[in-house]
Amino acid sequence: MTDLWVLERSLIAESYTAICGVDEAGRGPLAGPVVAAAVILPKDAELPGLGDSKKLTEQQREALFEEIQAIALAYGIGHATEEEIDRENILNATYLAMNRAIGALDIQPELCLIDGNRSEGISYPNRCIIGGDGICASIAAASILAKVTRDRLMLELHGQYPQYGFDCHKGYPTKAHYAALDAHGPAPVHRRTFLRKWEAKR
Repeated sequence: MTDLWVLERSLIAESYTAICGVDEAGRGPLAGPVVAAAVILPKDAELPGLGDSKKLTEQQREALFEEIQAIALAYGIGHATEEEIDRENILNATYLAMNRAIGALDIQPELCLIDGNRSEGISYPNRCIIGGDGICASIAAASILAKVTRDRLMLELHGQYPQYGFDCHKGYPTKAHYAALDAHGPAPVHRRTFLRKWEAKR
């Protein structure tokens, strides 16, 4: 099993104290916001089952969501709306959400570990960690907070727009989602820039 603390321990050895992991959920969907989370965990925190949110069941994520919030020294959640995604493009909207999540922390981080290979839009000292949600504890924790928060938001949107099936696909581009778009057209929460190919086919 991967030791998720190797990276953080090496940074602590370099005298960093406030290290936060940052990850997002919802870059690929056709609808809804992109959500980011930033998490500062206590050194060597015990979180059995912690790992990449995409490899966990919904039940596991929900349980860890509560545990992470209870144990974290600080955490923040940030969103970028579908309007911001359409206006700024998804990469810049992701940076917006990440900066908002980091800005919501009660503790000022000395270093932000950003999942992925790009971070030019991040306004805080940072390092990119490719595949970070599978190798770094604080990024894994952030991936879970972001994913669960976004899934809950999509369930709320399902209540407003039940005809699209957001409760099942969470806005991702599935056959069922495209069939609902064909039948009903886009909702206000759809990302219009993500529907260009669909609109062209119509």
